Amino acid sequence: MAKTKERTKKEPLMHVAKRSDLPGWQAMLIRTGVVLGGLIFIILLSSGVLKQGPITLLTYIFAGTFGSGDNFLVLLRDSMLLLMIALAITPAFKMKFWNIGAEGQVLISGFACMATMWYLGGKIPDGGLIVLMFIFSILAGVIWSVIPAIFKSVFNTNETLFTLMMNYLAIQVVKFFIKFWVPTGSGIIPTNPYGNLPNLGAGDKDYWFSIIFAIAVLAFMFVYLKYSKHGYELTVVGESERTAKYIGINVKKVIIRTLLVGGVICGIVGFLLVGGINHSITENTVAGRGFTAVLVSWLAQFNPIIMIFVAFLVTFINKGMVWVMQSIGVTNAYFSNVVIGILFLIIIAGEFIIRYRVTFKGMKPRLKKSQAGKRTPEIGLH
Repeated sequence: MAKTKERTKKEPLMHVAKRSDLPGWQAMLIRTGVVLGGLIFIILLSSGVLKQGPITLLTYIFAGTFGSGDNFLVLLRDSMLLLMIALAITPAFKMKFWNIGAEGQVLISGFACMATMWYLGGKIPDGGLIVLMFIFSILAGVIWSVIPAIFKSVFNTNETLFTLMMNYLAIQVVKFFIKFWVPTGSGIIPTNPYGNLPNLGAGDKDYWFSIIFAIAVLAFMFVYLKYSKHGYELTVVGESERTAKYIGINVKKVIIRTLLVGGVICGIVGFLLVGGINHSITENTVAGRGFTAVLVSWLAQFNPIIMIFVAFLVTFINKGMVWVMQSIGVTNAYFSNVVIGILFLIIIAGEFIIRYRVTFKGMKPRLKKSQAGKRTPEIGLH
């Protein structure tokens, strides 16, 4: 009995308590320090592994992103594409609908765009073809997004697994039609000459259309989330479905509508990737942006404005490390992917420090003033 009592009174090794008193400027300072520290760490790590000096690596990174006007526009275009996908999944995340299917939603939209070019290219004027490419891309994105929303609303399925599996289904659809359209040879769809987007002033059209659409989507999402009735409703649903039902919000309708909005944005990205940039498609056309966008949205705390900077930073590191690999003659991107993954883990660890306080055995919990003026210990999660 005595040993049993001792075990029950034994203090846990570690306490984790959620922070509620960290000032905003301190959180921003920690984030800045974590990002800079992470960048320094991966530069030193890369320097040791690749046998290149840190200054040389930094030179390569900046050359690959800011070294020419074309490189900078590619950086800007790809960060805007990533930003749009992050904006597409953000409303669902605020509603606590964990949509992990942006990769497949964008890919199936690109497939619909490619199918339109394949079957109608050269048969109708390019102006009409572009309009149809845009419409069918959005329709495909909406359908792929709304299917898991309907199943969640009606059958209460697990949206994380459902949307994740929809990614692989989209990949198989694309792979099947590539084999169907190009049964012999390399299995690569040749660049389609039809449906080219018009030039917009100086520079390449591939850059400017992505930037223009991203600005429009960003403005829409900012207003939608902060000032619209729909944005208010999805926020209430995310906080408490019971409260939402109590005040008369149709939760099923909100879920479907929110995923529909995300599907439209994914459709736009699919149209830009296939119809505006590649004019072809493979199963790797989205290149993992759908999964990276989850990190962008989460790190930005679902704030559309902060997402601009996070998307730019992520794309900058990605493009820079790819250029490093090319500059020193490494033909695969495995190490660059590992380095980027390490940086993401460091940033996520920083977010944990911001949100939670960890105290170890023997340390006294920090006291904070309550509203009544007394000093009371914080309650930890054991």
